[in-house]
Order: sequence, then C-alpha cells, then structure tokens
Amino acid sequence: MVTSQRRSPDGRERITLREAEAGLVEHYTALVRLAYLTLPPTLSRHRRVLTAHGLVQRALPGFRLRKAAPRVPAQRPGPTRLGPERLGPAWVRERVLRTALAYERRPRRWPKSLPPPRALRPMLPVVWGLRLFPRTGGREEIALGQALSGLSADVRAAFVLSRADELPDAQVRALLEAAGVGHPDRSLRVARQLDAPAVAAAQTLLRSAEFNACSVQTRPTDLLRRRQRCRLAGAVAAVVAVGAVVLTATGSAPDPRTARPALGPVTAADLVRAPRTTGAGASRADFTAWPPRGVRTRDRDLLDRALATWSRPPRGTRLSRTPDTFTGPPPHGTQLLYAGEVAGDAVVLLHDGLRTVRYSEPLSPGGHAKLHFARTSSSDATTAAALVVSRTRGAARYLTAPWIAASATRDLLRPDVPARPVRVSAEGITEPLRGPAASGPCDSWPALQLRSSARAVGQRAFLVTDLGDLVPAHLTYTPLPGRGTPARQPREATGAAALASWAHTACHLAGLPEGVRAVNVSDFAGQPLPGGAGRAVWSCVRADTWRGPDEVSVRISCPRPVEGGRAP
Repeated sequence: MVTSQRRSPDGRERITLREAEAGLVEHYTALVRLAYLTLPPTLSRHRRVLTAHGLVQRALPGFRLRKAAPRVPAQRPGPTRLGPERLGPAWVRERVLRTALAYERRPRRWPKSLPPPRALRPMLPVVWGLRLFPRTGGREEIALGQALSGLSADVRAAFVLSRADELPDAQVRALLEAAGVGHPDRSLRVARQLDAPAVAAAQTLLRSAEFNACSVQTRPTDLLRRRQRCRLAGAVAAVVAVGAVVLTATGSAPDPRTARPALGPVTAADLVRAPRTTGAGASRADFTAWPPRGVRTRDRDLLDRALATWSRPPRGTRLSRTPDTFTGPPPHGTQLLYAGEVAGDAVVLLHDGLRTVRYSEPLSPGGHAKLHFARTSSSDATTAAALVVSRTRGAARYLTAPWIAASATRDLLRPDVPARPVRVSAEGITEPLRGPAASGPCDSWPALQLRSSARAVGQRAFLVTDLGDLVPAHLTYTPLPGRGTPARQPREATGAAALASWAHTACHLAGLPEGVRAVNVSDFAGQPLPGGAGRAVWSCVRADTWRGPDEVSVRISCPRPVEGGRAP
C-alpha cells in the first residue's frame, strides 16, 4: 500500500486509502449534511437520512486516482503537511457530492412520481420498524428549508459548500466542476442570490438540528400494517419450522450458558428522568422535556405499584382509555413525569413516547386503583402544556409544563370578561378549575389561558380546554380572508376577533369525540342578513384527534337572535 502522497507519471495525485478514510471519519457530520441537503427534496426525510449516511459510508469503495490541479512545481512538503486534513476531506467530499447529484438525474421517460433509479437500490444502513428524521427547527429553519427545496441540486450543493463548510468560491467552483456540474459559475451565483435577509444567518441555520442528519428522532412505522406483515411472516416461519422439524431427525438445544437473558419487566429503577434544566433550555418542547415533579418521585414502592398495575392490572382496577390507544405493558425507556398526592389520591404520570398514563390510588384504605391511557405522540409546546392530574366533582387540577410562566382561566361564552389568574403550586399544579357542564344548558364554557416563558419556547399566550381527556385540547382561530391580514394560517385564539368567534362555537365542543388534540375555527365567508339584521359569518370547525382522523363541521353565527329562535 502507498504510504505517502506523490504524483504519478500521468499527472494524477495519489491518495492512500488510509488518508481518505481518516478524512471521512473526521468530517463525517459535514459530509452527511452535504449529502442530505443535496439529495432531492422529493425523497422522504427518513429516506434522505438513510441515503445520506449510505452515500458517505460508500465513498471509499472503488478507490481511484484523482486528477491534480495544475500548479507550479514546488519543494516537496513533509508528510505532516500532506495528511488527511488536505486531500482526504476534499477527495471524499467530491465523491459524496458526485453521487448525491446523480440522484436528481432521471433517465429519459422516467416517471416523475417515482424516485430516481439510484434511490430504488438497497443501500446500507437499513432501519426496520422505525422512521428517522432530524429534529424540527424554528421559523427561520423552515423558511430556509423551503427556499432550498425550490432550487436544483447543484445550487443546493453550492449553497452548503459556501455557507456551511465556508469554502472559498474558487474551491467551490472546482469541486462542482469535478463532480460533473456543467455550469458551476451559475450554480454559485444563484446560491449567492439566496443569501437574502431572511437567511442572513445561513451558517448558523445550516448547522442547526433541522439540517443535521446525524442527530435524528425516531418514530414507529405504520403499526397496523406492520402487525399484518408480522402475522404473515409468523405464519410463513411456522410452516418453515414445521418443515425443518420433519426433515431434521436430530437437533441440538442451545447452550444455556451462552443464552442472552431477556429484558425483565420495567421497575422504578428503569424509569427515565429528564434533567430539571431541560424545561428552559431543551431543543424540544414536548413531554420528553418534562422533569419529574412531586413529593413522591423517590417513592419506589408507589412507582413499582404503578408499573405493575400498568403491566398486569389486578382485579378491581378501573381502566379507561381514549379511542385506539394501546394498553400494553410499559416499555423500557418509560419516563416519569409526576408522582405526588393530589385531592386525597396518590397520582403517578408516566410517558413512553406514544402514550401518557395516569395511575391513581386512594390514600385511605378500601378504594381501587385507576389507570387511564391517552395517546400523546408528536406533541408540541401547546399540546404538551398541561395534563389533568386530578378530576373530582366536575373540577380538574392541571399539571402545567415547566415552560409555562403564567396561568389564567376565562369563559369562552363571555369574550369581554378578562381572564382571571389561577393559583399554581410550586410543583406546577393549578387550583381546582370548574369544567364545562356535563348536562343541562350551555351557559358557560371555561378555558385555561396559558403563557409560555420567553426563555424556553418563545413567549406567547394560548388557550386549552378540558374535553374529558387526560390532555386538554388546544384552541386556535383563522380569521376571515382579506382586510390586510397575513396568510390564512391558524393562530392563537386570544385576540378579540378570535374570542368573539369562539363565543358562537364553544358550546359545540360538547359533541366532539374523545381524544381531540386541537380545534380550529376558521371564518371563511360573511354575508349580510335580510332586513338589515346584521352580518352572518360562516365558519369551518375542524377537530384534530391524536389518532389521526379529523372531524369537520360548518357553522353560521349571527350577531343577535333572529326571528323564530336563537341564532346558531
């Protein structure tokens, strides 16, 4: 093997495999980012993450000579100046870029709905049963990602090389030309034009978690489809096993001394406890950022009883769950959110990434334990802002998230009445708050108004309301089009127009199904009523559930009662 860099007789520089491998390992994160952002945005984020890692890891096979740029002969430098920090990264970067650019070149008459042929080839690494994607960034990262998705692959590559890797323009042009780009000057010029005030901090944004394919989150695949496939695979495996037993006369049992022990049931010692500093400085604002709170977080007997009841509920346990919520045993990695005493009960709140479970047992002897399951996957700063820790005699106590700075309550049917501050304990538990009436006339609809901390997730106020589930539903509002308003996107329902619209809609929340995650009221049309009776507004009420399906209804609201009855 060649142990030093030297020029070959045909004008090419030789680089050893050891140098190339050292450059790949040293700059692995930057190379994966370059491949991830250069790959076509039509690929899913999961496929782009795996493909980017595969491109970088496969840059070493097929080792060849590299053409040397013309230069004036100079004194041969020492081996320390020609290590992998010079030619290794540049050579591997060219290989990765050339392969990533090839993914956007489709053969002639290739269907646009299908990925390029290279994307259809199997490539390591391969992940089964999980979906990988980088962490979601903020508003600036989303704007930059949308701007990059509208550019060609060579322009995206030029933007990453010049902004994230901070390479000089001459080196970027040479690298693009070596990778097969026909017009590297045009690519670099378009990439420079992208450097608008909206993306002025491109170096910082490109190094954020939004574009870091080496720091990813995991989510399960389609569980129902996976169960069907597992059953089919199990049936095939059973047939093969029966055939093997018939054909094999003798067999050997596994050695118990080398057998790996199976994981046992989850106990209090296995619970995950988030650090108490994550509430204000975590990159994610969801249930994984909740530190354990409560006076009994170190009570191992209580935690073990809660986990044992979750794993195998004893007779007499009162079970409840939101629709389509899996009630299987707790997995390893379950997180402790709260363990304390509320309203005469010992309460434990647990979270496993997909579900949040509330366990409660009476402090006085003679009662039965209660266990409630709720789906809470893909939560955010608003849908993970509070949990119902106790509900007695029509009043609920909430455990607020660590990023909540202030809490108040207001009546949605009285938009002109200001919100009343709510007392919150040091643990984050609110005073008992009256919920909507379960029966009778709808003359009041309480809602909880929360304000997040500017240090944690950006200061803003938003509304949630109790619909009978473990997690209160987030309320939003979309105003009428026109009138100089920005793009029609849902916004927080705390303004005067939003509260006025919700005053006509709040009573309809009682008819929604269980497991509602968020409800948005979108005013989409207005028209004058006959006889000068005022102006009516048509609204679309959309309720999003944790399990996926939505429920949509259309309402019309009038400014005052009309003849023949009350306005809807």
